[in-house]
Amino acid sequence: MSRYIGPVCRLCRREQTKLFLKGEKCYTKCVLENRPTPPGLAKPQRGKPSEYAIRLREKQKLRRMIAMTETPFKRLVARASKSKESTAQVLMGLLETRLDNIVRRLGLATSLATARQLVLHGHVKVNGKAINIPSYHVKVGDVIALSPKLKENVGVKLSLDHARRKSLRPSFVEFDEAVLSGKLLRDPAREETSFPVNDQLIVEYYSR
Repeated sequence: MSRYIGPVCRLCRREQTKLFLKGEKCYTKCVLENRPTPPGLAKPQRGKPSEYAIRLREKQKLRRMIAMTETPFKRLVARASKSKESTAQVLMGLLETRLDNIVRRLGLATSLATARQLVLHGHVKVNGKAINIPSYHVKVGDVIALSPKLKENVGVKLSLDHARRKSLRPSFVEFDEAVLSGKLLRDPAREETSFPVNDQLIVEYYSR
């Protein structure tokens, strides 16, 4: 499974927006404040971007937020397009209910990378069964629990404190901090998803 292992701040600079790939650090120390230009450019490019470029950048922004490579992302778009509902809405719902993202939204990790590591290391259970697949689709009613042995983990404690201070938990999940367990109550609405992108442009990019 391929993945990006380079500097993530470079990705934020390329997309010219915060992608929140470093969790809490993105709130306190952001490279965009000191280096606002895209990597490789001394100053912003002149001229108006083409329609294709606008859609490409929106697609790249979302793909980098969710840390997916092109092939699985394109496959997910194709899956969403087969639904009778809005392709854009279905796509965002599928991304939002990935196991690694749900772990992050529950406040058990401050970034998607940390959440993915918890899942890959077998620390997360869904309905009592250990799942080590970050892309696992969480269904309504599923109970997601973190291993009790991580209750005193410094990283987990900091993540819980961060979620508490920022009030980051959405209403479509419930969380019991005492047992580090949460539940998906319902499918998230589009405005509740954590990816601030124009999803319609992304659908248009793949339907060109």
